Amino acid sequence: MKRRDFITLLGGAAAWPLAVRAQQDERMSRLGVLTGLAEDDPENQARLAGFRHGLEKRGWWEGRNLRVDYRFAPAASSDQIQLSAKELVALRPDVIFAQATPVIAALQRETRAIPIVFAAVADPIGSGSRKRPDPPRPRDGSGLATAQRV
Repeated sequence: MKRRDFITLLGGAAAWPLAVRAQQDERMSRLGVLTGLAEDDPENQARLAGFRHGLEKRGWWEGRNLRVDYRFAPAASSDQIQLSAKELVALRPDVIFAQATPVIAALQRETRAIPIVFAAVADPIGSGSRKRPDPPRPRDGSGLATAQRV
């Protein structure tokens, strides 16, 4: 091995722990997800798979730069919905994604400080989830254009 190659290898080896530490120090964003369906519900599993795929297309990877905390509360149980909302808010995520009107109502009772983005709500203004509609904006074809921030 030539001396120059050895010095390059040694320098790279010395810098490697610094690079690893810098990557570990990056803050991981935290997302809370609360759905009104059971965890093992096939429809819920398909929706969440599509949701994860959409996140990955935009550069958000679970375990890499995004931590996702999931809670599931079948809509038939309002007590379970409220308990799951309280648990999720206590984790202090940066943003919460919610599905279903009762889920959004429970989250709004628990927090006004954490942004809530939602989907699968038939009438957000009529249900009180939104005060007014957002102005029209171009759709990006992602399927997430219907999501609203509460």
